[in-house]
Amino acid sequence: MSFEKLGLIKPLLSAIKELGYEHPTTVQKRAIPLVLAKSDIFATAQTGTGKTAAFALPILQKLRHPLEHNDVRVVILSPTRELSIQIYEDILSYSTNMKVKTMILVGGKDLEAQKRKLKDGIDIVIATPGRLLEHIETGLSLNSVEIMVLDEADRMLDMGFTKDIRKIHPLLPKRHQTLLFSATFSEKVRKLSKLILTKPAFIETAKKNTTVDTINQVAYLVDTDRKAELLAYLIGSRNFPQVLVFTKTKVSADELIVELQKDGLKCGIIHGDKTKANRLKTLTQFKEGKTRVLVATDIASRGLDIEHLPYVINYELPSIPEDYVHRVGRTGRAGRQGEAISLIDIYEKYDIRDIERLIGQKIPQETVDGFEPDPTIRRKDQDELKLKAEHKRASGKKERQYNKNTSGVPKGRKQLKETKKKRKTTKRDPK
Repeated sequence: MSFEKLGLIKPLLSAIKELGYEHPTTVQKRAIPLVLAKSDIFATAQTGTGKTAAFALPILQKLRHPLEHNDVRVVILSPTRELSIQIYEDILSYSTNMKVKTMILVGGKDLEAQKRKLKDGIDIVIATPGRLLEHIETGLSLNSVEIMVLDEADRMLDMGFTKDIRKIHPLLPKRHQTLLFSATFSEKVRKLSKLILTKPAFIETAKKNTTVDTINQVAYLVDTDRKAELLAYLIGSRNFPQVLVFTKTKVSADELIVELQKDGLKCGIIHGDKTKANRLKTLTQFKEGKTRVLVATDIASRGLDIEHLPYVINYELPSIPEDYVHRVGRTGRAGRQGEAISLIDIYEKYDIRDIERLIGQKIPQETVDGFEPDPTIRRKDQDELKLKAEHKRASGKKERQYNKNTSGVPKGRKQLKETKKKRKTTKRDPK
């Protein structure tokens, strides 16, 4: 199927042609006609499947006719500044042949300057929930909003934006269209969808919480104190041109970048202690190829869209298995090939099982010559784990024995009485 068959107008078709878009992805094929038909949408699609174009292209088409008022017509909420910037840049590239005004509202920018620009008339506002609420509190009206989009809804809820979304939603007109996009499916997202969506069309382009098929995943077993050494070896010996490396904590990230710089690798680092301006500058340098390695905590696992990013490395596994999906989703985007490597030590060898259960596939575990784990090293909590496992087995055995002994026997006197009563009522009186 082509984009022409989806009913998109010529200005959009020529713009995406210049961007190199040839055929729509699955989520684009299913979402674009539904958005044009004014349906609410609940879409769960894997990271890197073209979700932004799936909602941005039909929205731009619906805004092709200007209205008399200068009020905001579309609100797009995203969890982070980085993702908001990425959506903004994508929409600008899609709307090059159209007269649509787009603005980004994120923290770190002057609030008054943003307010002045809003007064000039803006069609699309892309914002983080907190900054949008600040503008609402100082006079921004949402009375003319036609469409609201929640992008990466699961991440927004994980970051604690539930209350902000609940405050924003009642301020929208009763007749508006809501599009909810989420990389993963969770109970929180399901509850939110019931609150904000009206008779939505459901789009599920793949199994829940899975990674795209174009990503080759592998885990290398290594001792904890040799992880940095192995990472530098992989980047150097395999000549990785551009690598995104994830750590679990800010401390780990700071320590790792020192070790990599000792090996002569040009590195950048982003985490919560870095200023927004610093993070943006580091991301830009990485995108432009000025740095070869970007070390990041999970703050960057969303909103980071690097064209042709070939490698993502988990220096440490994330605390939440769902974050693994978001991390590796930075590679293998839009049908391209990518590789996700995890360096796992004796502690993480068991943690990876939770990730495998979530994504529904086994991740091959291998070793690199010269970096094989020391078989004599034991986990510090090995004895504790052994006791837990033995206790679990014993409990399970007792439960199975109990079930075997009590199978087919009524559980108590009350149940026996009820059984007898039922038998009495079924007897007929003799004539």
